[in-house]
Amino acid sequence: MQRPIIGYHLDAEGDWVAELACGHNQHVRHRPPWIERPWVVSAAGRASMLGTVLECRKCDLGAPRDHDQAG
Repeated sequence: MQRPIIGYHLDAEGDWVAELACGHNQHVRHRPPWIERPWVVSAAGRASMLGTVLECRKCDLGAPRDHDQAG
C-alpha cells in the first residue's frame, strides 16, 4: 500500500528514517550507486518530500504500527 511521508528521524546508526502516515517507519538512505536519494541529505530535500507516497510493505503484511502519531 502507498502511504505518505509525514516526518523523519535518525536511527541509532545515523540513517534517515521516514515516518509514514500509517504509523510505520521506512529507511530512506542515499547510498550511491545502489540507492539514489540525494534529497535525503539536506533538510530542504527532506522537507520537499513530505507528503510523497512510499510503498509500505508493513501495511501489506498487516504489521503493527512502529509509532503513534501526535493528535
